[in-house]
Amino acid sequence: MLEVLWIALAYVLGSAPWGLVIARTFCGVDPRESGSRNTGATNVARLCGFKWGVVTLLCDVLKGAAPVWLAFRINASPVFVSIVALACVLGHVFSCFMKFKGGKAVATSIGVFLPLAFWQLLAASVLCLLAIWRSGFVSLGSLTLVTALPVALAVSSQWTWLPLALGVWAVVVWKHRENIVRLRAGTEKSWQKSKSRCDAPCAPQSEDESEK
Repeated sequence: MLEVLWIALAYVLGSAPWGLVIARTFCGVDPRESGSRNTGATNVARLCGFKWGVVTLLCDVLKGAAPVWLAFRINASPVFVSIVALACVLGHVFSCFMKFKGGKAVATSIGVFLPLAFWQLLAASVLCLLAIWRSGFVSLGSLTLVTALPVALAVSSQWTWLPLALGVWAVVVWKHRENIVRLRAGTEKSWQKSKSRCDAPCAPQSEDESEK
């Protein structure tokens, strides 16, 4: 029973819309109506500045890391921990606080793997940052991260968390399906072109970037 309750709580914690709370509280902006209309860290940084984007990123990472780490204290079974991790990720994507809409789950996915596969996550994150730096596309960096992570797990023979990594990959790729179309068409807008801070709410844009 405790395990079932913890899975449900992990979903609720994953649903916490920190980007919406932070943007409304500190910037007076609803990120669902401005910029790319997403509550992720990228859009919060665009609307409120880099500092608040980082705060949003950290909050979204923490809401994935904390429930997974605590799951080990309840039951260290890989199946149970993986279900808790997926509950966090799906909570972010289908938030019960936002009519089951949400972000693209990249930051929360990073969070769930922090206590599970730190070194593999670090390697994937380096490739993610390189992809963003070379291309200017946050979406490409995010897709690189979730693709590189299961590869890193397989190469290092860490099979325990490979099914979870593949599940997360499927969720994140699905949430980035429109970005993938634009990347292939050459119409995706780069982070450099949209990173300037908006002193007033930005006009709504298409979801041109990965929202963490």
